[in-house]
Amino acid sequence: MKLLTRITAAIGAGALALGLASCSSSEGNDDTIRVGTSPGPYSVLFQDGIDPILTERGYTIEYTEFSDLQQATTAVSEGSVDLNVDQHSAYTGVFNEETGSDLINFTEIPTVPAGLYSERHASLEDVADGQTVAVPMDASNLSRSLNMLAEAGWITINPDADPALLSVNDIEDNQYNLSIEPMDSATIPRALPDIDWGVIPGSMSYASKVDPNLQLFQEELRPELILAAVTRADEEDSDWVQAVSDAYRDPGFLELVEEENINNYWFIPDSLRS
Repeated sequence: MKLLTRITAAIGAGALALGLASCSSSEGNDDTIRVGTSPGPYSVLFQDGIDPILTERGYTIEYTEFSDLQQATTAVSEGSVDLNVDQHSAYTGVFNEETGSDLINFTEIPTVPAGLYSERHASLEDVADGQTVAVPMDASNLSRSLNMLAEAGWITINPDADPALLSVNDIEDNQYNLSIEPMDSATIPRALPDIDWGVIPGSMSYASKVDPNLQLFQEELRPELILAAVTRADEEDSDWVQAVSDAYRDPGFLELVEEENINNYWFIPDSLRS
């Protein structure tokens, strides 16, 4: 998988990017689109699939690399880059509220859902009393993991709990007495031989080269967790924004994603197919 190889290389290089980025001098040029990238499959997908389409349509694409998403989002807010493609609307909403920014998500993009993986078991029906399930410890992905286990029918959640802010204390019924162990998401792929089940976020599954055939269940993405291209509100009616939106709907781009879509890793929003 050529795209998978590119994604893995980009994530590994992302930590070295801080301090290497330079601001573009092309601000105000309507034919130049300045993209802030951060480690993960979505920036790579833009470079491999969207950039060639925009270039063919007369745009020049300039990249500034950041070591994490918050830096890239801040750069969009401050105007040193025009967009990033590594966040969902839930993240954008929190960022706007906390920083007083006015960012918008202007088109959904293909998204890698979190998945439930196992090296020890071949089916969800293998779940049994007392088994271990590793889940990410960060608040956002922990909530997603618990929602996924509920979707799989393994646990039930307190109906009064906020589905975006779940903790293990919100589990109402754990019918299999599962041992749910929060840990750093980066360690879960390496721990798979020693645990029964592991919930791995989409970007991490690509970065760690987990065998996609080990994925036995995938989260049902809530609308606010679908990734999107993001820019400032005052750019919403720009020609380049429409061009980016159109590129994500280009049949050639969608075919590229489908070619890399082993075991349904990529969720392609219906909005891109219309």
